[in-house]
Amino acid sequence: MGEMNRKYQIDTEENRAFLQERADELLRFGHKFPSPQGSSWYLGDDGTPWKDRNRETWITCRMAHVYSIGCLLGHEGSEELVDAALKGLNGELKDVENGGWYPGRTPEGDILPDKQCYAHAFVILAATSAMLAKRPGAEELLAEALELYDKRFWNEEEGLSCDTWNTAFTVLDDYRGVNANMHTVEAFLAVADATGREEYRVRAGRIVDHVIAWAKDNEWRIPEHFTKDWQPDLEKNKEKPDDPFKPYGATPGHGIEWARLITHWALSTYGKNTEKAQPYVEAAEKLFNRAIADAWNVDGAPGIVYTTDWSGKPCVHDRMHWTLAEAINTSAVLYRVTGKQQYADNYAEFMQYLDETVLDHVNGSWFHQLDQNNQLLGTVWPGKSDIYHALQSMLIPYRRVDTSIACAVKETAGHAC
Repeated sequence: MGEMNRKYQIDTEENRAFLQERADELLRFGHKFPSPQGSSWYLGDDGTPWKDRNRETWITCRMAHVYSIGCLLGHEGSEELVDAALKGLNGELKDVENGGWYPGRTPEGDILPDKQCYAHAFVILAATSAMLAKRPGAEELLAEALELYDKRFWNEEEGLSCDTWNTAFTVLDDYRGVNANMHTVEAFLAVADATGREEYRVRAGRIVDHVIAWAKDNEWRIPEHFTKDWQPDLEKNKEKPDDPFKPYGATPGHGIEWARLITHWALSTYGKNTEKAQPYVEAAEKLFNRAIADAWNVDGAPGIVYTTDWSGKPCVHDRMHWTLAEAINTSAVLYRVTGKQQYADNYAEFMQYLDETVLDHVNGSWFHQLDQNNQLLGTVWPGKSDIYHALQSMLIPYRRVDTSIACAVKETAGHAC
């Protein structure tokens, strides 16, 4: 195996060093995110803020999360950055009148309408990670976020979360979505790992069971959009297939991401080698392998297509950076859990594609959207809004697979979670 190949191969010193360098670069790249009030500017191609774009809560939360991890990694300046983001979450992004958090603020400072489950899941994740990093006010923020989420978004009877309220929490939208539930699983697992509140791991498992059942009935392609009584709406947005949050069809990147979260849930719940965990690991493998078969290198150029129709034919051919990040994560996790060489081989292919195509070796971070021919595109995700997916994928491959990433980093830094 040549030196270049070793850089991409899991469990080599060269690969470990490559990931470490990329993680450090990403953390340096994101330093300019805080606006004066703490909410996150949208970062441009070189990490300079694009101040003409909305300052969104979910991005602010992601930055709080990654720089909380930065604190645990000893990255200089991380503490001030987390504290800035927490200032935003406790300040201009919070709705003191109706409760909860606005989706964000416009460049002029106006409030964006509605209350999104997706954003509130990220508030929970941000607060949990900031608490692990021992940032002031994080524990109180987490308590507030969980209380609000339990009251407004979690449906105990269904074992799922709703999606969108109006700003005043008086009208609930009929749409139900799997994406918000996916990030709810991520947030609930983080809470359970960090606080020992196992009821949140149980809830995550209820969501997981629904998703596996839906995927199994659909050839392991996960329905994304649902009616208010949780009937799949498979034709939604057929006329707008590249919608950034509700695209038509299957999103292979989500199948990949779910595979990792399901594995984490099963192992954290049942341990590594038990009969109870095994069906979940097998479901995760089916989700991952279906997504890779449908989407990886299927249209004449390297990369993972953004969406497919329900037969697996590509719809939107663009390559989104987050999909590759999740493919790196999940291939590493499945290799750790199953020992199957195919996942180590997948990982090496993804690493090579990252290095040769998706990394911006000039300006830093990753290109967030490429077209079918791997040329830069900015129709859905111009610039480089945040570093969350990319940073996690530089950390997860060498951390414990049965605990969420901030806890796992804290443990490798020598502290109990």
